[in-house]
Amino acid sequence: SSSNLPSSPPQNGITRVIVTGAAGRTGRHVFSLLQENPFFHPVGLVRTERSAKKLLKSTGASLEQIVVEDVTLLAEGEDVSLSALANAEAMVICTSAVPIIVKRSVVKFLILKLLRRKAKAPEFRWKPGQCPEKVDYAGQLAQVNLAKKIGAEQVVLISSMGGTQPDNFLNSIGKKPDGTGHGDILIWKRKAEKYLMDSNLSCTIIHPGGLKNESSGKKQIILDVDDNLMRNKARSISRPDVAKLCVAALSTCRGKKVAFDCVSRDLTEGEKLN
Repeated sequence: SSSNLPSSPPQNGITRVIVTGAAGRTGRHVFSLLQENPFFHPVGLVRTERSAKKLLKSTGASLEQIVVEDVTLLAEGEDVSLSALANAEAMVICTSAVPIIVKRSVVKFLILKLLRRKAKAPEFRWKPGQCPEKVDYAGQLAQVNLAKKIGAEQVVLISSMGGTQPDNFLNSIGKKPDGTGHGDILIWKRKAEKYLMDSNLSCTIIHPGGLKNESSGKKQIILDVDDNLMRNKARSISRPDVAKLCVAALSTCRGKKVAFDCVSRDLTEGEKLN
């Protein structure tokens, strides 16, 4: 199916929405869209003071709209100031473990390529304390629990496509050749999704394909389920388009439990966006 979901206003005036990972590459698009929309009042949860300053500068948000909190510490039982998050009706979870490339593996790869010898692809690892089990599982469970604690009724979670494929390449990131290490990001994400689905919260779980730093509104958004879109040749979507889906879900999917996959495709000549 293909769709550009509507962004109709919530039924009861202005909705206060917590955006976690609000300074991240996708989270900041979600925060900005909500900031520009008169029907929403976003509050951004960011990991560091540096991220807070960046978000304030880029969005024109006020200080009371930013809370500095590391979700991995939240998962370990650290208290968060609830006053800034009070009266929030919804939460959009944009946090995710982010792989970083192992520089020495790139050097080795390039040298072997220059020598025309067989070379293994460059390796990736996670930042210390930021592995999938901590961020995508324990951290997301802590955020769902926080939503319950403050009385929010709805959670929109940005997850990832490929969760039905245990052998997906993304699950190998952070693992050693013998299979040990801190990998399985898609498996940890799926476990967090199940926890959210089993809760009493209204929820929308979005599984985007590969996230691209492109502008929004240039391609047709395609929705499906169960990783059917993994068969497509084009399996990516822009971060701003995913942000639009999040904002639309806050009104379109209220009171429901919904999960879907999304990618985008180029328009054919003369074709217009639906």
